Amino acid sequence: MTMLIEEDTLIVPGVTPPLDAHFRPLVLTYHAFQADVRKSGGGVPLVIGLERSSGQCSRFETRIFSITSPLAARNLPMVERLVKTLLWARGGWKIYLGGPTALGEALGASYCPTGARAFDAAMMARIYEHPFTIVPCADGDVPAAQEPTRRIGGHLAGCRIGFDAGASDRKVAAVLDGTVVYSEEVVWDPCAHADPQYHHDEIMTALRTAAAHLPRVDAIGVSAAGVYVQNRVRAASLFRGVPDDRFTPDVSELFVRLQREWGNLPLEVINDGDVTALAGAMSLNTTAVLGVALGSSEAAGYVTPDGSLTTWMNELAFVPIDAHPLAPVDEWSGDRGCGVQYLSQQAVGRLISAANLPIDAALSLPERLKALQQLATNGDERVRPLYETIGVYLGYALAHYAEFYDFRYALILGRVTSGDGGVIIQHMAERVLRQEFPALAARVSLQMPTEANRRVGQAIAAASLPQTA
Repeated sequence: MTMLIEEDTLIVPGVTPPLDAHFRPLVLTYHAFQADVRKSGGGVPLVIGLERSSGQCSRFETRIFSITSPLAARNLPMVERLVKTLLWARGGWKIYLGGPTALGEALGASYCPTGARAFDAAMMARIYEHPFTIVPCADGDVPAAQEPTRRIGGHLAGCRIGFDAGASDRKVAAVLDGTVVYSEEVVWDPCAHADPQYHHDEIMTALRTAAAHLPRVDAIGVSAAGVYVQNRVRAASLFRGVPDDRFTPDVSELFVRLQREWGNLPLEVINDGDVTALAGAMSLNTTAVLGVALGSSEAAGYVTPDGSLTTWMNELAFVPIDAHPLAPVDEWSGDRGCGVQYLSQQAVGRLISAANLPIDAALSLPERLKALQQLATNGDERVRPLYETIGVYLGYALAHYAEFYDFRYALILGRVTSGDGGVIIQHMAERVLRQEFPALAARVSLQMPTEANRRVGQAIAAASLPQTA
């Protein structure tokens, strides 16, 4: 059974990215799939359950073609993309596939150690510390949803440090009663270093630098790319260079060790995307916020309509948004069409040659982005198609995310959105929503913080994470 969506079922977007004529938004293909299921007589139910830690479970319900339908072969490729999306949006080590048994068996073959989705299965097994499993079952046998949420952040009293661990730079801020009294941004290269002592020493240096500008330190909040459970590292691109045999003893307990070295004061580590969403919710004084940061990778976070954080993964860098069979490949997971290739510095690096811009391909991704932004500052109109392309990607990606998240505000930030290019990106994303998804455009507002608020707001949000007595 093929896992690729057939090209003749892919939908050409109404707004074409100027530099990517082959882009086929997954959201449009999914909507067309659903329409065809309805036309076929309504299809049959499919319920996808994802079990996480301590019995937590997400459910996603949709409909697919009946196994007797002549169009039933379209089920597997679409369901595979839905499962992949749900895995990285919500997380899980056990997938309940409530539908035709053959679908569950085919997905199981894909997620085995030699299958196409072996990377995803291995990462989920590491994160949740259980062997990855797919359980084919009847739709009525999928467990009920168990979705705990938590209130975190917003604690501003006292002397606090906010630390943000990015893939190309690390930021730290000293925060006194909610006011940033010192901040710095230092270039580093954590992904390339095999020795975890490098990461420890760099983080400790940043914390000590911030502490020097405070009368004391009451709490430390950390925003970092990756998955963290009770301050323990479960998976993070920051530590990609560390060998597997050193991950468990030296990386997983890194922040626990740092907390001990700071006298066991309150310390909280959460995903940088969640800090992005929290910062947006704090600055907008609202809830139902999906934060998407276009940085060295694509980071995301979510504040629910009741103002809480979920226990979801929100690793949208791995979520597919392009259904074309020749979509660019994510170098880490080996999958095609994933968000990281469309909404990050990697997208910039990929599109520079298509835009025929005079930027040296031998430069690092941050350096190429800097050169692009300098051209934009100089008024070079050749940069516009590149930013417009990313904006189109963003618009269709947000529509896809809206199938899985209930949000009223989309907070867009990250280094790629700095300067005039960010305005172009936002404009094109809004155009896509208005033209292709008018109902969504009517209820969702795209927000882009000022340059100052992007840095300071994120630092304050990170610093506000730990609760003190």
